[in-house]
Amino acid sequence: MVTALRRAGRSDSPVVTYGIIALCTLVFLLQLFTGTFGPIFQALAFQGGFAATEPWRMITSIFVHLSILHLLFNMYSVYVFGPLLESMLGRWRFAALFLLAGFGGSVAVLLVAPTIAVAGASGAIFGLLGAFFVIQRHLGGSSRQLIVVIVLNLVIGFVVPGIAWQAHVGGLIVGALVGFIFVRTRNRSQRTVQWLALGGTAAALIALTVAGVAGVA
Repeated sequence: MVTALRRAGRSDSPVVTYGIIALCTLVFLLQLFTGTFGPIFQALAFQGGFAATEPWRMITSIFVHLSILHLLFNMYSVYVFGPLLESMLGRWRFAALFLLAGFGGSVAVLLVAPTIAVAGASGAIFGLLGAFFVIQRHLGGSSRQLIVVIVLNLVIGFVVPGIAWQAHVGGLIVGALVGFIFVRTRNRSQRTVQWLALGGTAAALIALTVAGVAGVA
């Protein structure tokens, strides 16, 4: 922990990655004190019926987890891919990627399986994988191992009961889209276009949420 804090003090440290891990850990500790599925979980988890009245749950559900193993697996994934992507993209872009991918996972759940309750950072993590795949391909790197990781985890989501594969697929698609935006707007002169494209992605997700709410209603 001391080493992580020292690294966080450096200008090139993956502050957003560490912040995500710290926030998810803090929320889970609060869950342990109040009951894993107690008031914290009930206030932050997402289910399609909440989209109309409490839409912020589509983001807050990213930071809630179902068990210590669920938390550890997801935070390990963030720790592996987060620093690399954050160093490539910068802190604000990485934060935008993570949140948009997590939002995309919730939107997919709303559209495909609105009756199930979901929690966890898996959708956002799949977004990191999708973005990393697109960026790696753009840079000409080999992506075979990454494809194996993505396919294996998608299969697990389809095979193992109790896993919201819809969030995985939604996060993966949105993450790949955001990664595509980044690689196509790399020049400083394209910064405005880049942020407009990211805003358009967020607007599209909001529009899909409105459509999903109408479908649920």
